[in-house]
Amino acid sequence: MGGLKVESNSFMELVQAPLIIAVIAAGLAALIAIMDSIVNNYGDCVININEGSKELTVKGGSFLLRLLAQQKIFVPSACGGRGSCGACKAKIISDVGVHLPTEIPYLTKEEIDENVHLCCQLKVKKDLEIEIPEELFNVKEYKTKVKRLVSVTHDIKELYLELGDEIKFSPGMYMQITSKPYAKVKAATQRAYSISSPPSDNRHVELLVRLVPDGIVTTYVHQHLKEGDEMEAVGPFGDFYCRDTGAIMICVAGGSGMAPFRSILRHMEATGEINEREIWYFFGAVSKRDGYYLDDFKEMEKKYPNFHFIFALSGPKPEDNWTGETGLITDVLDRFLKEKIDSSQPREGYLCGSPGMIDACNRVLNDNGISWEKIYYDKFA
Repeated sequence: MGGLKVESNSFMELVQAPLIIAVIAAGLAALIAIMDSIVNNYGDCVININEGSKELTVKGGSFLLRLLAQQKIFVPSACGGRGSCGACKAKIISDVGVHLPTEIPYLTKEEIDENVHLCCQLKVKKDLEIEIPEELFNVKEYKTKVKRLVSVTHDIKELYLELGDEIKFSPGMYMQITSKPYAKVKAATQRAYSISSPPSDNRHVELLVRLVPDGIVTTYVHQHLKEGDEMEAVGPFGDFYCRDTGAIMICVAGGSGMAPFRSILRHMEATGEINEREIWYFFGAVSKRDGYYLDDFKEMEKKYPNFHFIFALSGPKPEDNWTGETGLITDVLDRFLKEKIDSSQPREGYLCGSPGMIDACNRVLNDNGISWEKIYYDKFA
């Protein structure tokens, strides 16, 4: 019996130990929360923007990105404030200490020297003086309605949103849309997508959303969003646009990188600019099922002698019966630059797609005599 008693005591100790630890942990967590509210009560803080252009009084303790958004000043954040895109930059005039390790990968040496920080990583603890682009004061939050949601490929949907107000933007800019909680996703999430509609359609924006595996917003759009649903959108943002130089435009895209070029080219067609300069548009895909709006661009090519559309497949399937350009889009681009595009005229590059594609295209353009300062790109985060 004595042995049984010892085993019983040991069993009870094993059961009670985790419970005791859990109680202690809960107590410590509550204590930390209380201490944080007392010690880190930063009170009201004043944010002075652009030497007094705007002055905000906010409750300290939150990140700068969130506090600005609460005051309807929207700094771009393609990742929704997760610190993974590096878009939400602001120059901080005040002394806020050293840069965090989470900021440094997204900042150049010059930006670090100029005290540029990521707004999503900078917690406001005292009065601040900051500098941001003046055009951000024109960014608005829109309550939108889904007017059209259609598949244009097996993994890309065209999302057409009706806005509650007029929007002004330059072709090539982007919007940030917000998904609602669904399934196991418990919080609203914001992501950025390039506008594919022309600015003349100032009561709507069209976006192209490619389904990304485990992507919170892309999964929401592809599997949960329906026509007639309401959706929040913020914008416009971005500095990817067509330069008015008259140089030969060499445009390269893949996948949903089609979006800004669809907006730019539709605008150029509407204004007549498409007649005024030579344009080469390269669009790369794996197989024929990844191509879309092809008829639109082929029709443009017939109408405008200066416009050239090159659709290339890197891995056409037997059933594609493909007779067009084949290979990586960078290889096709290199061949056309060497053999068909006039190198005696000024040329500039416009790129939209994944970081890998853009880096590879940059090298090809450089190797063919187009300098870095003449290459403009929209790199997806």
